[in-house]
Amino acid sequence: MKQTRRQYSPDFKARVAMEALKGEETIAELAIRFEVHPTQINKWKKELIKGAANIFGTDPSKKSKDDKNLINQLYQQIGQLKVEKDFLEKGLSRWT
Repeated sequence: MKQTRRQYSPDFKARVAMEALKGEETIAELAIRFEVHPTQINKWKKELIKGAANIFGTDPSKKSKDDKNLINQLYQQIGQLKVEKDFLEKGLSRWT
């Protein structure tokens, strides 16, 4: 029989990672207390440290890359709409 993996909420992960960062208890103690494998706690702790900067603002290089992608998509849509408009105008001019 296949076991399903446990899924944890982001709040739970953050709480466990914060407890690990405090250092008041060992990872092994936290693993017993929260019923999570110690390796998983270390992974969440690293993710929290890595993502902490994003709490105060997004990474500027990522934001500019996302902006460029959005701009490219919008230009593509504008071009498509112009082609459709021209096509429809030609069709209408035949009927008038």
